[in-house]
Amino acid sequence: MELRAELLKSIWYAFTSLDVEKSGKVSKSQLKVLSHNLYTALNIRHDPVALEDHFRDDDDGPVSNQGYMPYLNKFILEKVVEGTFDKENVDAFCWTLCAKKNYRVKGGAVVLSDRDAFHLWCLFNFLSEDKYPLVLAPEEVGYLLKKICSAISVELSCVDMEDFISKEAAQQSSITVWDFLDFVNTGRLTKGVEEEAVTMAIEKVYREIVGNIIKEGYLWKKGHLRRNWTERWFSLRPSTLHYYVSEDLKECKGCIELDQNCCVEVLPEKEGKRCMFCVKTLSKTYEMSAPDTKQRQEWTTAIQTAIRLCVEGKNSLHKDLKLQRRVQREEKERRRIAKEEEQQRLQLLQGERERQLVELELLQEAQRQAQAALQKEEQKRRQQHEEMQRSLQEQLQLAEEARASMQVEMAQKEVETEKQRQRIRELEDMQLRLEEALHQEIRARQDEESYRLAQARLLVEEEEKMKALLALQEEQEQYILKTQKEKLELTQEMETKSQALEEAQYQLEKVRASRHRMDQDIAFAQRKLRQASTSVKHWNVQMNRLMHPIGPGERRSSMPTVRVHSLRDPGLQLYHQRSERERARQRESEQEKTEETTEVGVVSGREERRLSQANYGDMDCT
Repeated sequence: MELRAELLKSIWYAFTSLDVEKSGKVSKSQLKVLSHNLYTALNIRHDPVALEDHFRDDDDGPVSNQGYMPYLNKFILEKVVEGTFDKENVDAFCWTLCAKKNYRVKGGAVVLSDRDAFHLWCLFNFLSEDKYPLVLAPEEVGYLLKKICSAISVELSCVDMEDFISKEAAQQSSITVWDFLDFVNTGRLTKGVEEEAVTMAIEKVYREIVGNIIKEGYLWKKGHLRRNWTERWFSLRPSTLHYYVSEDLKECKGCIELDQNCCVEVLPEKEGKRCMFCVKTLSKTYEMSAPDTKQRQEWTTAIQTAIRLCVEGKNSLHKDLKLQRRVQREEKERRRIAKEEEQQRLQLLQGERERQLVELELLQEAQRQAQAALQKEEQKRRQQHEEMQRSLQEQLQLAEEARASMQVEMAQKEVETEKQRQRIRELEDMQLRLEEALHQEIRARQDEESYRLAQARLLVEEEEKMKALLALQEEQEQYILKTQKEKLELTQEMETKSQALEEAQYQLEKVRASRHRMDQDIAFAQRKLRQASTSVKHWNVQMNRLMHPIGPGERRSSMPTVRVHSLRDPGLQLYHQRSERERARQRESEQEKTEETTEVGVVSGREERRLSQANYGDMDCT
């Protein structure tokens, strides 16, 4: 994402340089050429089909920056692989396009060469935020100018820099790269400095910030095999420390990989070498010697910084510093806004205070006038006060007498109030007991209903068993009429039928016994219901007795009597009459079935007596 953002900055300049009319749009033919050159510079395989398909001639008009971004992201930036191309070539291509249109030196003198201007342009893009159009904050401009002046060994003129920043800030909130290059070309920073020194300083700052080189320079290094000391050019980056034969960087003699397992230690003098230090890795220890103590301190600090960045997962020191400066700017801006708000609040408070002072003076003047008027009226009030005091004494005596009578009445009222409170507490207790009795009655009715439902189920089962018994008797009668001639052969079958009949009779007796138990449960529930009703009536009587007022005092309407349903309730009586009629109908049906059964003369005398006895016993139980 960071590489894509850096590439987009350069490509944005190239796109805007093709916008000759400054309308925010570029012709499709120019975008084709731009895309083709970006393919080449970024070392991406050309896709002419997608290029022609995206920029067809039948589309209407030129393409804006937003219209070009989908193609740029999909077919170019998403295919970019870091390390397969030289970013400096991409920057040089974009600089060539935009410099022709925007970089024009004002005046005759030229301080910057084309390469120096290109390097400053790259530095400007690196330090700018990812917001378009690309501009640089005044603090970042001051940081970059200080780095360049430090590399030239020239003290930065704060007056010139503040003049430039204030002038540009008056016109716009931030500074563009072309304004920055024009300011450097004025020569106000490089007075008396040779052009070659300026070029070397810009090159050094460019390699440090854009090239991500933390530090570079000559050091003496001790060999691992021959153990001799050789002077090498060292170049330190966040994760590596390369050393070359010379500063032209043509022949690399080795590379030290830096990670969290590395460390730097200062060594004492030995073998005639001073200012020694070593870099320890897991596999080797590299001994080096700096020209002086200051250089050794700078190198050890720089290597420790590189190791720290590697441990923290950061690949650029200056990106980290840029982020820190941005956080500081944001914090400074927040403090400035808070300070302005505080000043505005103080101004409002000052205005409020001045207004209050004016009001206080007016109030003091009014107070003086009021005091003069009060002194004049004081005499009148004193006379009136004496008269009023006499009348108040008379009224006070009357009030004392009225207060004594009121205290007597209040005492009587408090006694009545206490009685009423006691009565209310008794009524509340009575209400709680009535509610409990009502709940008991409701539970008793629910139990009675469940018992009745169970009895109804038992009656249904008894009826089914009786039907089965009648069916067996009819079958037995038919078999007897048809098999009179074969009576001997069918005797066994009749015995089996008799056994089945006995089994059914046994099951019928069990059902009737269970029905008898259910009748007992219903009778028990009815007794509980009668007890609950009696309790409710008792509490109704108690509550009606307590509802009469005790007196003395005002007559109040008595509380409404809570009506509790008892067994005398017409609805409950209707329910019991209906259940009695259903039981009577069941008894009649059972008697008819019993008479039909007794008329059958097929079974033996013993079986007929047993069946009639069982039927009569059942009728008695019902």
